[in-house]
Amino acid sequence: MAFALAPRPDLDRLAEQFAYDGFVSVPDLLEEECARRLHALLRSRQDWRQSIANGDRIVEFDRPTRAAMPAETAAQLDQAVYAGARAGFQFRYETIRVPDADAEREASADPLAAFARWWSAPEQRAFLARLTGISGFDFADAQATAYAPGDFLTAHTDDVDGKNRLAAYVLNLTPGWRLEWGGLLVLHPEGGGSGEAEARALVPQFNRLNLFAVPRLHSVTEVTRAAAYRRYAITGWLRRY
Repeated sequence: MAFALAPRPDLDRLAEQFAYDGFVSVPDLLEEECARRLHALLRSRQDWRQSIANGDRIVEFDRPTRAAMPAETAAQLDQAVYAGARAGFQFRYETIRVPDADAEREASADPLAAFARWWSAPEQRAFLARLTGISGFDFADAQATAYAPGDFLTAHTDDVDGKNRLAAYVLNLTPGWRLEWGGLLVLHPEGGGSGEAEARALVPQFNRLNLFAVPRLHSVTEVTRAAAYRRYAITGWLRRY
């Protein structure tokens, strides 16, 4: 699978936006056919793993395991997930992880590993550095994410010791997403306030890159049962080694 950025005549304006408030939303990031192939890839994959926060640990289930779970057990798990979200950090969504090491990516036959290598290549790093003004990062890590009805991610800053994250990105890959289906990326007010007028909620528009400096308090709202399909994206961070 080949990857290519779409022409970017608005790069200077977008860079000014990021310099102003540490966030930018880039429409039509990839060439259209490239974005559509990535979306088709994510929809066709069967190796998704449901990922759930459990205190300071992460619990994961592949799709066959979750499907075979007795109804009572599944209901108890869901209740525990929502209870955890009321008082602290919690999430539930599906993921396909990509290795960080370039040698592992090169050895992999997974197109997502190929995307991560391309996204971390010098030309794309130069594009991201110009866009953000951040030149001190070594690579972009990556994972595919899929939010089904009931999935969400509560507020956090992405500032994790030892990860050396400089900026976070979300490349949205679901055509035709509707605002009322949820799954909105919410950038919370600076300083952690709760004023609605200061928060920014972003619909996951197809082939749009949302990019913001770390740390920044943010969350993903719950996907509703009305959603016609999962909310697909490739997400990650620009990082130093």
